Amino acid sequence: MDEEYGEKFAAEERIGTLSGIFTALAILISCLGLFGLTSFVAEQRTKEIGVRKVLGASVFNVWNMLSKDFLKLVVISCFIAIPISYFVMNGWLQDYPYRVILSWWIFALAVVGALAITILTVSFQAIKAANANPVKSLRTE
Repeated sequence: MDEEYGEKFAAEERIGTLSGIFTALAILISCLGLFGLTSFVAEQRTKEIGVRKVLGASVFNVWNMLSKDFLKLVVISCFIAIPISYFVMNGWLQDYPYRVILSWWIFALAVVGALAITILTVSFQAIKAANANPVKSLRTE
């Protein structure tokens, strides 16, 4: 009986392991892409950041300016992804006789995790750009 039970769920365990590996890989790739995009945006707005620093902007103001756009995009993507993932997961769980009810906190935890990863990834470049000397960026003007 134990062998039959083990064979029945071996494929599910394999899918779970592969899903975890590919999820970690997707998060790593998305963080690298977000890091590159943040670097590009900070480089494009170097003169604006320099002018803001000369006029008295704090590091928090510059960080807020750079990270606000990325956080908006992540929130929009979560609003698109949550209903799709709910329907897909609900359909997948219909095949089991003993179902697990999908709670709202699972999706809230995913949104908080996505926002935290975004803030950590964007903050590195935003703080680096905010701490740069504004004289170097404005010297060519």
